Amino acid sequence: MVLVFVYWHLFTRKPAWQWSVGTPESASSSQACFARNVVEHMVCLLFTIPSASDDEQHNATFETADAGSSLTFPMQCSALRKNGHVVIKGRPCKIVDMSTSKTGKHGHAKVHLVAVDIFTTKKYEDISPSTHNMDVPNVQRNEFQLVNIDDGFLNLMTNEGDTKDDVRVPDGELGDQIQAAFDDGKDLMVTVVSAMGEEHCLSFKDAPQGK
Repeated sequence: MVLVFVYWHLFTRKPAWQWSVGTPESASSSQACFARNVVEHMVCLLFTIPSASDDEQHNATFETADAGSSLTFPMQCSALRKNGHVVIKGRPCKIVDMSTSKTGKHGHAKVHLVAVDIFTTKKYEDISPSTHNMDVPNVQRNEFQLVNIDDGFLNLMTNEGDTKDDVRVPDGELGDQIQAAFDDGKDLMVTVVSAMGEEHCLSFKDAPQGK
């Protein structure tokens, strides 16, 4: 509304010099120049500032793409290898066996995958055309020094001295072994594997001397 008023005041109203005796040169050129600069500046702001909805939509798209790419990446089925990783039925798995059938008359060769969940060791199988893409999980493996065990969680420390307290003690025999070794006063290093939003301790060993 302010922009419309200024535009109307400057360019549609009858100039003041036409209501009084005198010539156009008697009007204040500095005031007219200043007013026109104000209008130009407001026009620039009007057309360069994005709307809130557009900005929010851009941020949502970016966050979704980033989250997706951080969890998995596509790979052609024929490029998968034994001991590599693949996503089957939404679970991050390690490939333990794979075989490829010969190309038939009405389609491509097919790959038969046998894999186990890297966290639960549950067995999965899948058959896919060799030319199709499958999701491969981004799997990260890190070692931490075990500092304490508190209320079912491992208190860990990185080589840089940062602490990490959100990894649960493993269920079953592995958890019992870690607890027993820690109770014996041993210095331990634990291996934490992260994939597809999950994080678990999968193994441990004695810490090197000096740790």
